[in-house]
Amino acid sequence: MMEKFKQQYPIIVDDIVRWGEMDAFGHVNNTVYFRYFEQARIGYFEQIKAMEYMQAHGIGPILAATNCRFKAPLKSPDTIKIGATVSEFAEHKLIMKYAVWSNTLQRVVAEGEGVIVFVDYSAHKKMPVPADIVDKIKLLQPALFTA
Repeated sequence: MMEKFKQQYPIIVDDIVRWGEMDAFGHVNNTVYFRYFEQARIGYFEQIKAMEYMQAHGIGPILAATNCRFKAPLKSPDTIKIGATVSEFAEHKLIMKYAVWSNTLQRVVAEGEGVIVFVDYSAHKKMPVPADIVDKIKLLQPALFTA
């Protein structure tokens, strides 16, 4: 199953489950998964140089919507892998999918999705995904563009 996980997610971030992330029910609190997703999303953005583009041009990504489906309780101690991929591309947005893999349970414990839009931060308006960013996504995920 880990091989399938690695094939589905071009960006995988390793992390640990911290004791302080658990709640009174004895498992990782639901809000923590969104931080896990953020780690993978930022890893993806680093790979496609989205933050560098934002610094240079004032146009960058912003999270417009997100969700999570919990599949199994995650507990400390554990090590995890958090995957991120772009599953859909449109002129003004990207849909990213995420998954959290538990090394202890040897399975995916949560899956999520995020809608990413690009904005001109000085004008506060939505912009098309910059061509430079599209080109970097094509290099990272060529199959996304060959359907």
